[in-house]
Amino acid sequence: MRKGTYVLVVFLDEPFEGGVGSLGHISLEEGMYCYVGSAMNGLDQRIGRHMSRDKSIRWHIDRLTSVAERTEAYESYPDSIPECRLAVAAGSCGMEPSVKGFGCSDCKCQTHLFKATPDSLRRLVSEAGLNAFIPKMSR
Repeated sequence: MRKGTYVLVVFLDEPFEGGVGSLGHISLEEGMYCYVGSAMNGLDQRIGRHMSRDKSIRWHIDRLTSVAERTEAYESYPDSIPECRLAVAAGSCGMEPSVKGFGCSDCKCQTHLFKATPDSLRRLVSEAGLNAFIPKMSR
């Protein structure tokens, strides 16, 4: 099983309003968001699950991916960048922190969800050396 970290790119074609677990009610404007995550017990399965719209809600990001217009993913593999370092890199590349505590209940980061632009995404992918995720069945 492959292990690694990843960046999900979630495209919201309309504003999101709703409850997100312990974070309570959140509001996001339409646009592109990047979520930083890790999968140390199955990178392909985790990203594949996130990219599916039909799933039970387990993680904060599930609330967004289940209503997203579309979702893309980039992986940090085989030389995985630690999740929190990838979140810092997202901010350094011009992405704006979105919701305090989102996706980072097990660390001290401010957030793992960022409002992005095409330029900030290109910069993160380039600077972090991320690769586009290709579903396992296509490999």
